[in-house]
Amino acid sequence: MTHVVLDAKGLRALAHPVRVQLVGLLRLYGPSTATRLAERLGLASGATSYHLRQLAAAGFVEEDASLGNARERWWRAVHEATVIDDDELAEQEPEAMLGYVQGIVAAHTLRAQLAVAAYPALPKPWRDAFNMSDWNLRLTPQEAAELSGELRAVIERYRQHAPGADAPADSEHVALTLHLLPDPAVAEGHAEGRTESGAGAGAGAGADGRERS
Repeated sequence: MTHVVLDAKGLRALAHPVRVQLVGLLRLYGPSTATRLAERLGLASGATSYHLRQLAAAGFVEEDASLGNARERWWRAVHEATVIDDDELAEQEPEAMLGYVQGIVAAHTLRAQLAVAAYPALPKPWRDAFNMSDWNLRLTPQEAAELSGELRAVIERYRQHAPGADAPADSEHVALTLHLLPDPAVAEGHAEGRTESGAGAGAGAGADGRERS
């Protein structure tokens, strides 16, 4: 898997919900045009064209010359995943980090809404496999990190069919979203100088990686 490690410049480029969703769509479905992407997102093609150019300038997408023509430009994702591996990046770029995370939340929300809308039309085996669960746990930061690592290890075992590779005839794209979210009271307590921790962490559906999307 090819991935990009975010720096401050890249983080600022992705600090917009539409850009996060554009990169995600190109990674999932392959090359596309501004017009087709606009239809998926319910936007004007001028808006998606603008954001695609900004993403290209930051190195996240590039023009696919093999598909383009004089009238229509095709774009493709440069990487398969985005990783944040800098503990100080959130402190250095708090507004950009917030915008980026909010973009991820918006993309996850849209994907979940579309999946739920399509649920009645799913074949029974896929309806039986459909799962939306969450749990409230009480963990230390170390336990939360260990849990995240163990879950990633499980997920890696199922990443056996790379894009374009041969796969079983009955296999389909599945979106697995993992959220490990400290209770907001944790941040509030630290801001007010309190030492007690929040009630727990929620697990539901998310990005795979240390901080990845």
